[in-house]
Amino acid sequence: MSEVTITRLDKAQADFSEKLDKLLAWESVSDDKVNQIVNEILQRVRSEGDAALIEYTNRFDHTQVESMAQLEMSRERLQQALDNLPQAQRDALEVAAQRVRSYHERQKGESWQYTEADGTMLGQKVTPMDRVGLYVPGGKAAYPSSVLMNAMPAKVAGVGEIIMVVPTPGGEVNELVLAAACLAGVDRVFCVGGAQAVAALAYGTETVPQVDKIVGPGNIFVATAKRAVFGAVGIDMIAGPSEILVVCDGDTDPDWVAMDLFSQAEHDEDAQSILVSPDAEFIDAVDASIQKLLPTMERKEIIETSLRLRAALIKVADMDEAAEVANRIAPEHLELSVADPEAMLPKIRHAGAIFMGRYTAEALGDYCAGPNHVLPTSGTARFSSPLGVYDFQKRSSLIMFSADGASEMGKVASVLARGESLTAHARSAEYRIKD
Repeated sequence: MSEVTITRLDKAQADFSEKLDKLLAWESVSDDKVNQIVNEILQRVRSEGDAALIEYTNRFDHTQVESMAQLEMSRERLQQALDNLPQAQRDALEVAAQRVRSYHERQKGESWQYTEADGTMLGQKVTPMDRVGLYVPGGKAAYPSSVLMNAMPAKVAGVGEIIMVVPTPGGEVNELVLAAACLAGVDRVFCVGGAQAVAALAYGTETVPQVDKIVGPGNIFVATAKRAVFGAVGIDMIAGPSEILVVCDGDTDPDWVAMDLFSQAEHDEDAQSILVSPDAEFIDAVDASIQKLLPTMERKEIIETSLRLRAALIKVADMDEAAEVANRIAPEHLELSVADPEAMLPKIRHAGAIFMGRYTAEALGDYCAGPNHVLPTSGTARFSSPLGVYDFQKRSSLIMFSADGASEMGKVASVLARGESLTAHARSAEYRIKD
């Protein structure tokens, strides 16, 4: 394998911003053909229900099922998957599940209220969603960690029912995924995938219940379907390719940094891995480590393509400038591979997850650190947050005026309503004003 050429940028270059923008550019909008296919699938599942779902599953997953009963996994089957796991896998899955649950329990929002001097009560009622749908990629691209990260916060939030959909192309079932569903407390599992599974969750069929929100990753057809059904149901996000940005002061082992960059590049050819450092010699050392280690990787072709197309090694003047570049990129995963990450933390404003210190590999966050690995991509960390318990809870405002409070605030509302020429609003409030 010949050496992979990785884009080099320097913050001091006059055209740095232009080059960085070009590197970061990612078009997540589906093309017309994908939209047309997805819209047809959504309409057919919405109008024909189970029949369309079975037809599409047989067509796309190369199965030969005749009824929805054949596509639903029983709770006993999930338990069997968990019980039959090799002990090392079961132990690892249980540790990860416990840590994810423990972290998310600290996010749980509680209802609150307060009473004003005149007896008026104001507050907020926090209520979990009734039912959510969890999309899990299937076949060879199976991610039990995704099951835990999506189902656990929903469970902690108190969601009444979790419905999981997972394609099983050619009847291929991933036992780890089923075991994770068992551990996470998933209520029902259907072996369907693609846009047809999203449609079933969004609109409901004779067998698949309609949900309030759909979460979980998928391919371009799944992402397009989620975008299309948003409004009928809630969705978590439209995720772009995975990203990692490593900010390093030059004192971390370059092999470690190279492998951290690989950890995202191996996801797919569109993943993005970036190193930012003020140390030019260290950047050269990491580049050398990349060339040395790449031939040893099982997914070296995918990594090589990702690095060549979308990776960058960025030279900055100092660590303040490194923080500036990090905020400009607003990465999904940010590693602060520096001597004193806590001192640098106040300078970081935009990142999905921040991995602090030389020992904190991003990979730990993917599986067992505890915080959620469903994170904003493509710069959306500027305004978005990791998936959490709060995504599965709704907040209702509580308002109860006393007679005295209604009289006083009625005068305020009356003036404002008449200022907007909304007379019924004004008179409704004025009825409660005491003489």
